Amino acid sequence: MEHKKIIFQVAVPGPFSTPLDYLAPEDCTLPDNPLGLRVKVPLRKKQVIGVITGEKPESDSTRKKLKSISYALDDAPLHSPTLMKLLQWASDYYHCPLGDVLAASLPAALRKDKTLLYYQNKFLKTPEKNIFTKQEEPLSLNSEQQKALHILLQHTEGFKPFLLYGVTGSGKTEIYLQMIDALLKKQKQILVLVPEIGLTPQTLLHFQERFSVPIAVIHSGLSDNEKLKSWLLAKEGLAPIVIGTRSAIFTPLPKLGMIIVDEEHDLSFKQQDGFRYSARDLSLVRAQFENIPIILGSATPSFESLHNTHLKQYHFLGLHQRAGNASLPSIKLIDLKKQSLTAGLSKTLIDAIKKHLAQKNQVLLFLNRRGYAPSILCPECSFLAKCHRCDARLTYHHTPARLRCHHCHYECKPYTHCPSCQHQNLILLGQGTQKLEETLKTLFPEETLLRIDRDSTRKKNAIKGLLEKVQQGQGNILVGTQMLAKGHHFPNVTLVAILDIDVGLSSNDFRSTERIAQLITQVAGRSGRACNPGEVLIQTHFPEHPIFNILISEGYLSFSKHALNERASAKLPPYHFLAVLRAESKNASYPLAFLNDVATFSKKIKSPINVMGPIAAFMEKRAGYFRAQLAFQAAKRSQLHDFLNKIIPSLDGLTFSKRVRYIIEIDPQEVL
Repeated sequence: MEHKKIIFQVAVPGPFSTPLDYLAPEDCTLPDNPLGLRVKVPLRKKQVIGVITGEKPESDSTRKKLKSISYALDDAPLHSPTLMKLLQWASDYYHCPLGDVLAASLPAALRKDKTLLYYQNKFLKTPEKNIFTKQEEPLSLNSEQQKALHILLQHTEGFKPFLLYGVTGSGKTEIYLQMIDALLKKQKQILVLVPEIGLTPQTLLHFQERFSVPIAVIHSGLSDNEKLKSWLLAKEGLAPIVIGTRSAIFTPLPKLGMIIVDEEHDLSFKQQDGFRYSARDLSLVRAQFENIPIILGSATPSFESLHNTHLKQYHFLGLHQRAGNASLPSIKLIDLKKQSLTAGLSKTLIDAIKKHLAQKNQVLLFLNRRGYAPSILCPECSFLAKCHRCDARLTYHHTPARLRCHHCHYECKPYTHCPSCQHQNLILLGQGTQKLEETLKTLFPEETLLRIDRDSTRKKNAIKGLLEKVQQGQGNILVGTQMLAKGHHFPNVTLVAILDIDVGLSSNDFRSTERIAQLITQVAGRSGRACNPGEVLIQTHFPEHPIFNILISEGYLSFSKHALNERASAKLPPYHFLAVLRAESKNASYPLAFLNDVATFSKKIKSPINVMGPIAAFMEKRAGYFRAQLAFQAAKRSQLHDFLNKIIPSLDGLTFSKRVRYIIEIDPQEVL
């Protein structure tokens, strides 16, 4: 096609609010529909990779000012028009430059010079067989599962969002599998999103046991080549099932028939730096653009999703009983004001551990703090070991012996004496999972113990190996952080103990009660998932706290109703909408100075927006940067975006804008 009289709009990564204009390449032709095509373009003194996002007629006045596209990297666009529409929507909604959004949507290898054809020849020489045959037979369903599946099977065509609520162990995965069965028979592809790498092996195993079709896996724990091969299999339609974490939402799927978002409430679906998107929310938009059904599954649905069911925007499907012969565990509080502790463990808990171990069952102790001790104190001068780059204490790690900051990853050798007064007997305060592991080995020397946290799973496939040991009953006592709280099926665990839950009860973040309720429910849900009854013990100094009373006596859904009423009264999400402007600088005064200028400028704009702040971040200094934020609150989403579209173009012109790094975050999950 003749492109000589057309200007191409090319999005490149970087601080460009709009795509850049280029003329057609001089020495090659472009395909008839170049939207989404990767091209090499000159930018300043470099050649960079961009993506064609639009075109417009050329005028004589512009021709002399523009450079030409150097060449096209591929014969055809990498993304379909529908996926390009999603990426443009994401750029607009999250107020992120389109070039950065497009770069984030591609595997790292495709952000370089090699052509798609090169990688196809490298990784797809032997095409994967795409023959659908079942292996394991489907499980029988109870009446609630049958009802939910029947409704889902009636909506395999067209956009329809479902919230599949199911208590822990209710068999949500079996419903996913039987829905996938139906879609595979229609020659469709299915995208399954899971929040963390730790859930991927278990999900993959379920699917491999049921289906013999190729399954592509996409997550950050894979090498660039492994991710690219999975991406190519999905793009070519050779992988009918794609399982992935957050970034898998951008995978090209030519025959996409359904999206499943498992553990939809999980914070891991929200990108916390750079292009700060929500994979859950984008999955809903993609399902709408693709005109396909989507299932959001959780035992502890997000308040946003529950609110959408109240508005009839999502169809609610409920599973209120556990599958098979399993029953929900009993939950009891241990009042720490009335009991003495042995290395952080109450006598009631120690006795319960002994009882369950004597019955040849597994026990799980949850402590959401890794390392050995979270603080090091000098008893002479009260010196506390702190990170010099963050407003945070250094955590002592026992194996290997290091002091580490869990925020900026700074580490150093442990102190042999106090650096302030030279006193030699420093005290380790508190406990992390390493110290808990040591304590339990002392109390129960004959038992096999497995610790599962970020430190014990750093090596590739370590999490898979540890989870396999748990499934095989090789560990009698399990110690873990949040990695053990989500979605795992441990049939031999009959006792779950939650330690040090009180930390979350004092948070100033308005979402803290929601997070605590989800955490307790999810951790408790690892207990009693097979024939033997389960027990959950929660150690706390505040047994009278309302969150315990409602959650334990009435359950998560009842708790959410109470909490949502409080949110509505306070005009907080999901009833109102938030955006946060975050600024940071190595100079302590610049972030607040910049945000004060923004606040002053914002109040000059006629708008119903409530401007809140600025205030310093809860952890003001992190990784050497001082941080502050300014929040914007609106009754309507459209009001919020109209307001942001008015102020964002003026931000770079403010006095301190060149002295800070700033970013707009839409729908922030962590406000303080």
